[in-house]
Amino acid sequence: MPDPSPVHPAALSADRLLASCDIHNTRRSGPGGQHRNKVETAVVITHRPTGVAAEANERRSQAENRAVAVFRLRVNLALAVRSPMCAQRIASGTQENFPTSLWQSRCAGARISVSPTHDDFPAILAEALDTIHATEADVARAAEFLACTSSQLVKFLKKEPRALMLVNRWRADRQLHGLR
Repeated sequence: MPDPSPVHPAALSADRLLASCDIHNTRRSGPGGQHRNKVETAVVITHRPTGVAAEANERRSQAENRAVAVFRLRVNLALAVRSPMCAQRIASGTQENFPTSLWQSRCAGARISVSPTHDDFPAILAEALDTIHATEADVARAAEFLACTSSQLVKFLKKEPRALMLVNRWRADRQLHGLR
């Protein structure tokens, strides 16, 4: 589902992202001690423009669950939303502001260096997926645009198994072999 904004929602700060979200606090069952069901510590966040949601309920603190839910929402948005800006740049052959400065800061010497738990991960994942989608699932061509190797790009995708499955689905739609 395309987003008209030039900035991918996964790359927005938590405050800017939450401005376009509905936040619902609730109780969740399960282990956690005697305080688990006395307060509404579970957090469900839904991004209104796309309908993409995420939740967290494993912590006893609502604030901690909220932070985890925001991170999960950003990853889910990276997986679900494709930015038309990337496709336009690739179609026109424009390299201006591409890849982003965030990507460049995390990709030194053609190696992508970011932990899947780091705050930058969702934005970088979104950029990688947007580029792969814009190149019609041609990972080698996407890697050229992103100034990394295709093996590094695949290794990065493996950090979020749903991303690798998504790319493999795109590749299967185009009768290309799956990535391992």
